Amino acid sequence: VSENRELQHLIKPQKVEFRSLNFNNTLHWQPGRAREARDTLYFVQYKVYGQSTWQNKDACWGIQNHVCDLTNETSDIQEPYYGRVKAASAGVYSDWSLSCRFTPWQESVIGPPAVTVVHSNKSIILKLQAPRSPYKRKRGSKIPMTNYYDLLYQVFIINNLLDEQHRVLVYEGSDKVIKIEDLRPGVSYCIVAKTYVPMLDRSSAYSSRQCIVL
Repeated sequence: VSENRELQHLIKPQKVEFRSLNFNNTLHWQPGRAREARDTLYFVQYKVYGQSTWQNKDACWGIQNHVCDLTNETSDIQEPYYGRVKAASAGVYSDWSLSCRFTPWQESVIGPPAVTVVHSNKSIILKLQAPRSPYKRKRGSKIPMTNYYDLLYQVFIINNLLDEQHRVLVYEGSDKVIKIEDLRPGVSYCIVAKTYVPMLDRSSAYSSRQCIVL
């Protein structure tokens, strides 16, 4: 029995946490302190904060991965959720390991906008598209993150003659089409953009850079 207790303890999953990008919500964990046996399986449950009963996530019941997609189960983005994971090895089950409370609307990381560059001779015209959530409208298109937050776009220009890290903020606002004027012909300019959520005071990572020579 003591061996079993020890194994229970050693295989118990560690660091159970939600990670979320644009409401794609996944539960992650690390294997226990035992060197992970090949036959270790994991079992995932979730619930809304305040509910007494846990729900099994069937697709993550007896899996070998260390990640479970709970996007559909956590689609009410204002609700707080918990996830938990237990492990089994050699017929022995660990105790459950619990995540922290997770509220998608407050904690999801917002991605950068998609940037398309159209240039004329002394100006650059940018088209910005908000990141999209995994949730769909009735017609099937994915709902943009602008439906859930008031988003601003921050557009930065990098003049390659200058220092590579020298990004100049040239626009902040909610327009989807932006014109940057008075640029010099023959100079290489790169554009990056971020999404900014004023209500949460949070910015996305930079978009991938778009470079052009006028």
